[in-house]
Amino acid sequence: MWVEDNGVGFDPALAGRLFKPFQRLHAEYEGTGMGLAICHRITVRHGGKIAVVSRPGKGTRFTVTLPAKSDAWKTS
Repeated sequence: MWVEDNGVGFDPALAGRLFKPFQRLHAEYEGTGMGLAICHRITVRHGGKIAVVSRPGKGTRFTVTLPAKSDAWKTS
């Protein structure tokens, strides 16, 4: 699954810190900087991955890949 926009994008050099808690790439926007960190944590716990491609001035695409079956939340 992927989600993309045609917004302002971000500098690809910042991608390394994108999923860290409390990171905000655009200071002019409100928010806590937790949304992507939470999405990343949930995805990884289910055995998946999130990839991101951004082009400044053209937008960003996030691709989420999840396995067909995961034992990540087994509690036996």
